[in-house]
Amino acid sequence: MIEIRNISKQFGGRVILDDISATMESGKCNLIIGTSGSGKTVLTKCMVGLFKPDTGGILYSGEDMFLMENDTRKQLRQQIGMLFQGTALFDSMTVEQNVLFPLDMFTRWTLAEKKRRVDEVLDRVNLSDAHKRFPSEISGGMKKRVGIARAIVLNPKYLFCDEPNSGLDPQTSMVIDKLIKEITIEFNITTIVVTHDMNSVMEIGDHILYLYNGKKQWEGTNKDIIFSKDVLLNNFIFASEFLQDAKEMRMMEAKQNQS
Repeated sequence: MIEIRNISKQFGGRVILDDISATMESGKCNLIIGTSGSGKTVLTKCMVGLFKPDTGGILYSGEDMFLMENDTRKQLRQQIGMLFQGTALFDSMTVEQNVLFPLDMFTRWTLAEKKRRVDEVLDRVNLSDAHKRFPSEISGGMKKRVGIARAIVLNPKYLFCDEPNSGLDPQTSMVIDKLIKEITIEFNITTIVVTHDMNSVMEIGDHILYLYNGKKQWEGTNKDIIFSKDVLLNNFIFASEFLQDAKEMRMMEAKQNQS
């Protein structure tokens, strides 16, 4: 669990985050959404310790990361997995070598132990036959899955995903969403997803934080969104006619299930 407590952050006198509080729960996909410039990236960088907030704290399992001793903070960062928007794979390395990289950096395991772990995570993301291939030889969706494998190879407690569906077609996006959701539940990870993909919001949004102009505008689940009266949220989520129709259908389904 990660607790965000009254976080505020300014740059050059401009308020980027304004007194934001939220709780990101374990075993759930916690989504951060909002328009460009709403503060999503700055909040995420505060959460992983890249930016120090001006006020407030970020608590991991009850302990503020900015008050930790350096050694404790270093141990915490090794418990954080990252899936980058552009996957950030090393082009000169094979899939196997890319996933092996964090194990070389942060463990003293034998080569056999490392390779066994690489086999496990590549198999988990359905890439058991891709070990010797290079990033240039695989599709965008496969690259994302390699990125997920690398992010979880150290068995993290926390997983941050930055626009995991960026550049993917709708069908592949659904595959990535499903995989992130399955891994989150299977390993009881606290997963934070920064996304503009409204399909992701509706499909895997166990907990959603909507930022607007640096403030927490709305918080809830993907089920709560259906009945939300927040105009700003509705305009953001259901901007297109297609998504508005989808909302109406989901509302009808929800009402039928309640009756």
